[in-house]
Amino acid sequence: MNTPDLIAALRAEAREAPDSGIFQVIDHARGRDGVLPLWVGEGDLPTPGFIADAASRSLEHGETFYTDQRGIPALRKALARYHQRFYGREFPPERFFVTGSGMQAVQIAARMVAGRGDEVVVPTPSWPNIAAAVSIAGARAVSVPLEFAGRGWRLDLERLFAAVGPRTRALFINSPANPTGWTATADDITAIVDFCDRRGLWIIADEVYHRFHYADGRAASFYDHTAPDQRVLYINTFSKNWAMTGWRVGWISAPPALGQVIENLIQYSTSGVAVFMQRAAVAALDNGEQFIGEQVGRARQGREIVCGRLAATGRTRLAEPSGAFYLLFGIEGENDARVLALRLVDEARIGLAPGDAFGLGGEGFLRLCFARQASGLSDAMDRLTGWLAER
Repeated sequence: MNTPDLIAALRAEAREAPDSGIFQVIDHARGRDGVLPLWVGEGDLPTPGFIADAASRSLEHGETFYTDQRGIPALRKALARYHQRFYGREFPPERFFVTGSGMQAVQIAARMVAGRGDEVVVPTPSWPNIAAAVSIAGARAVSVPLEFAGRGWRLDLERLFAAVGPRTRALFINSPANPTGWTATADDITAIVDFCDRRGLWIIADEVYHRFHYADGRAASFYDHTAPDQRVLYINTFSKNWAMTGWRVGWISAPPALGQVIENLIQYSTSGVAVFMQRAAVAALDNGEQFIGEQVGRARQGREIVCGRLAATGRTRLAEPSGAFYLLFGIEGENDARVLALRLVDEARIGLAPGDAFGLGGEGFLRLCFARQASGLSDAMDRLTGWLAER
């Protein structure tokens, strides 16, 4: 059989999985020296030693066997302690389920609530893996574009609710949001919860960037406005807070009654997360608050650098993000973000992600990750503003 015939013989949901617009730019830059990589969602700090040391000790003790599908008890208890400290109320360990990355948490949540013929409503621009996970599950992601204004990105709740139809099974809400930095208010969350309760819909709450919030106090959470047994699936990851992107460990928080279903889906995909990685995650949760504070501080400084430098050019469209660690911005006169991102690799040696990779509403914008050291961001701004000055 030739290649087209082989591809045609595949399941449609696999065959039609979208290419990554972010990796198109990364591939374009591959092999080029000196390109500053601000295109992906990670900082430039390695995992702290106290986390890696916990994994090493686990390996030395021979913890290399199959393990609990829901996560080792020590990690589920550590997750409960972490949430209790952060949200100020008790959480039972039984509601936490360890997954092989935040991405697997997204996939499991999508497959739990939606399948062929179903719909999941997703505010966009959004992390492209969200819509892809929904479509691979056989369902359809329905986009509701946020509105960009000079003071920030805004989600029109009436438009969000109007997108719900007879086939809708869930709303996927990422707050603080990648790539816009939009952060739901307490009123937003209350309205979404009330609407979903009336319609019998699930909420998939992606609060991965909850610690990266730059206003006074922490970001509003669905935990603040829901009961423990409501139809909310929380997804999270160790990647961002503790510089563990390469470890691929995440978690789902859900009503304990769903435990056997989640365990089964973990069993039939990865059969659990390696114990030594889970020991590292325990160390991150129990001893990582100082490191998180340093991470958020670096991101806050990075936000000030990139927003200030780009706004001063008078040639950009941007609003200072209230959360996460990305700036989604546009350049005057540049409407094709994909072409522009490739040009910036060639002409300015800076790597940015094209906004159209994040779905409707991202056209004409570029995403920049500012969770990096100040000197590197200042260098990137020198290159970008210098490039703008020549045009």
